[in-house]
Amino acid sequence: MNLQTKITLQSQEPKVDYNSELLLLGSCFAENIGEKFEYFKFRNKINPFGILFHPKAIETFLWMATQGEQYTDTDLFYINEQWHCFDAHSSLSNADQNVVLSNLNTALTTTRKNINSATHIFITLGTAWVYRLKSLDMVVANCHKIPQREFEKELLSVDEINQCLQNCIHLIRGINPSVEIVFTVSPVRHSKDGFVENNRSKSHLITSLHQTISNSKNLSYFPSYEIMMDELRDYRFYNVDMIHPNALAIDYIWERFSEVWISEKTGQTMHRVEEIKKGMMHRPFNPKSEQHVLFLQKLESKKYQLYKEYPHMIWGE
Repeated sequence: MNLQTKITLQSQEPKVDYNSELLLLGSCFAENIGEKFEYFKFRNKINPFGILFHPKAIETFLWMATQGEQYTDTDLFYINEQWHCFDAHSSLSNADQNVVLSNLNTALTTTRKNINSATHIFITLGTAWVYRLKSLDMVVANCHKIPQREFEKELLSVDEINQCLQNCIHLIRGINPSVEIVFTVSPVRHSKDGFVENNRSKSHLITSLHQTISNSKNLSYFPSYEIMMDELRDYRFYNVDMIHPNALAIDYIWERFSEVWISEKTGQTMHRVEEIKKGMMHRPFNPKSEQHVLFLQKLESKKYQLYKEYPHMIWGE
């Protein structure tokens, strides 16, 4: 008896390995998967501008990064005792205007370098709903708790999303023509928009993505949204808010992702990394015992062996 509908996945190339350089952009699900890469000590960079929910925000970020643009104080505004930028998440906001500018512009410079050297760029789209600031007639990445009356809410059409995606691809390929770009749709439902409205949004994103990647080289789609909706069709896979995937669901989607994007050989190295991670978390009954000292010596040897193979693997305490 089969009690689960499974999404058919095809093995993808080029595989992600420990020589790969990864850049992850987009919604909070990009951070969930990015944290997995981080845990297993891959070379990766996650959301330099913080979480970006919609295609327009990602396009703006890529434009600024790839074209060598820089922000100035006129691009910032002050509210609730902090300086903010409409193009970035509030995680980059700060009470010091100079700190915000420095962090924004450093992120742009670093991202251009990341794109240039990346082997894979993963872009997760969260929603097709956007907010347009009336006073400046501009779509923002984040409203920063400004009253909603200052904005108009709009649903990007499939054609508008197509244009955003084409622009994103063009900007990336202008710097790195051979990079593999992997798109996915976040499995997080944007319930604040309304559930019907969320479905409209997701359908626009999915339709546009498949139109964009159809028969295109070095473009692919990973069905994280579909896996959540069909393979994990049960509230035990959700956090208490019944909206966000819980740790079990994220682990499951990560496993499905690994099946198609990570080779068996790389999986063996990941197992060695996890073995060290668990060893580092071990708390002995007697830290001075001969057995524990021997355990620590073996752990250091394992770290050194991996460091010799992959010099980017720096182990903290």
